[in-house]
Amino acid sequence: MLIARIASSVVQRQVKYVTPVPVAAARGELAEVYTQVAEEMGLVVPPVQLHSVSPRLAAAYWALMREPMLPTDTVDRAAKEAVATVVSVANICPYCVDMHSVGMYDLATEHDAEALVADRVDELDDARVRAVAAWARTAAQPDDPAAVPAPFAEADRPELVGVLVSLHYLTRMVNVFLSSFLLPPGLGPAARRRFKRGVSRVLRPTLRDPRAPGRSLPLLPPAPLPPDAAWAKDNPVIAAAVARAYAAFEDAGQRVLSAEVRELVNRRLDSWRGEETGLSRQWCERLIAGLGPADQAAARLALLTALASYQVDADVVDEFRAWHPGEAALVEVAAWASCAAARRVGGWHLPTGAQLPSSGHIAW
Repeated sequence: MLIARIASSVVQRQVKYVTPVPVAAARGELAEVYTQVAEEMGLVVPPVQLHSVSPRLAAAYWALMREPMLPTDTVDRAAKEAVATVVSVANICPYCVDMHSVGMYDLATEHDAEALVADRVDELDDARVRAVAAWARTAAQPDDPAAVPAPFAEADRPELVGVLVSLHYLTRMVNVFLSSFLLPPGLGPAARRRFKRGVSRVLRPTLRDPRAPGRSLPLLPPAPLPPDAAWAKDNPVIAAAVARAYAAFEDAGQRVLSAEVRELVNRRLDSWRGEETGLSRQWCERLIAGLGPADQAAARLALLTALASYQVDADVVDEFRAWHPGEAALVEVAAWASCAAARRVGGWHLPTGAQLPSSGHIAW
């Protein structure tokens, strides 16, 4: 009940720019997504509800997250939550840091959970989790000399890269649409730890109960696995979920964004190697300068979401809405851009011998 009250408060007061569909009002595809999420996570979590104005994308997010994260085929949940936590730290997403570090309180130790929060991966006591977390912390910086080689077996790649990709997607969406905290603000360090301990005990069944692979697949139509998702190919369920989710996100982008805007964003992502853009938005304004007003507003939202999601503010959203009304359009552009960036990260972790098209562009 405590967790449900916290989540309800977050949804009602902290989701920005869109009005989530209430659980009782959900119908059809969205109702099935809500049912699966509630049964497996104990409640319909805010990251799912922020997608609810576009039911197909709610299904896509759930498939992209569920199949790598919840079933534990070859990788245990502690390793996955460690990956999720360090990606959240890297992407400056305090909400997601809280969400996943709470799980580490139960799956590992309080010491290791807080070491992840503090971005001190080398202080983790569990050597296995430490190795995976160190890899994930630099996994979106492929050219960095400090980048850590993959410490896992090939059989583990679909699950671990799948969590990596889903969190690079999620942190961008959360930075745009949710407030920057999950736990009650104003708690001191000791109180935060006590609160996390209590929440982790309540969450134990959702963290430890087994989950059968593939439950989300019927929510989305089949799609081919694109070359940049070859990291998933050795796990048929994860491959199917990723292919279906990627197709749904791409369809959303094509519905709202012009071909010129999509091409502009893809070209910028083709040259991106995980570097931060800095505090100024001038790089974005230079890129969109040659577009018309409607495309400028859309490209600004998409570029910032993909490369500096913490910089998306009310002015960016209002300018987009002036030319592209409707809550669904807003979520669809942000989701397309978040997925486009996450796909690039996944494409840097293909198995040996797999190659992307020489153009670097994503082909369908």
